[in-house]
Amino acid sequence: MKGRLRPSTLKSYKDLSRRYVHDRVAKIQLRDFRCVDGERLLSDIASRNDLTRTTLYHIKSFLSGVFKFAKRQGVLDGANPMQDVSIPSAKAPGDTHAYSLEDIRKMMADLPELAKTVVAAAAFTGLRKAELRGLRWEDYRDGALYVTRSIWGRHVLEPKTPHSRAAVPVVVPLADLLDKLRSGRTGGPMFRDTAGGPLNLDILARRVIQPVLVVNKLRWHGWHAFRRGLATNLHRLGVDDKTIQTILRHSSVQTTREIYIKGVSSDATAAMERLEVAIQNQSAKPN
Repeated sequence: MKGRLRPSTLKSYKDLSRRYVHDRVAKIQLRDFRCVDGERLLSDIASRNDLTRTTLYHIKSFLSGVFKFAKRQGVLDGANPMQDVSIPSAKAPGDTHAYSLEDIRKMMADLPELAKTVVAAAAFTGLRKAELRGLRWEDYRDGALYVTRSIWGRHVLEPKTPHSRAAVPVVVPLADLLDKLRSGRTGGPMFRDTAGGPLNLDILARRVIQPVLVVNKLRWHGWHAFRRGLATNLHRLGVDDKTIQTILRHSSVQTTREIYIKGVSSDATAAMERLEVAIQNQSAKPN
């Protein structure tokens, strides 16, 4: 399945197999594996590891995928033995964090130009980390960032879903930072390292951003906290959930459609303008 999976998904499957599955099933014939074996397997994994229900669900999904693949290859007939396996009781997922506008203002105040611009892009567009790495100056036009690629490790990939391939409005505070960072460049990675390649955002966070947060008594909650923060901040400003979904480019669970957004809807633009005013109001406050 290697050629069909995104590199991040492949790595996740390999890690799950190595840590929790392989040694437990290595001596079991595929055709002999029954639903009860899956039930006992997940229960044993849960009892010996401090895992969340979400992780256990991923393990079940991985195993189910193994049997689906075996059936497609003609190796196995009959029902998928993982289909009726239950998820054992497990600890609740840890709390996820969303950066507030106040957090973002404090964070940006003492950051150098490049780091400040990356943080602003993450906080005020809601782009995923891989999408931020994939941005090129050619993607910034008409007051919007056009998401056309993502970069995970050394892999240049298509956006996560068709819905992700979209345009995101750029508010004035972010536009000002981008214009300053651009310095006449017309192409190439928007956020680049010293060699001119896509910037490693984890290294940037560890070496530049987190030390600033320590000084300002803030905790680093990862890049995805900016995406959650945008949703939360827009919601607090009274923006409806459907418009927030458009801005974050989430897929609808009710509707399946292929979308390649060529422009930005008026609702999305209006919502981002309201966010812009809130950002400016925060910036006007003394540190």
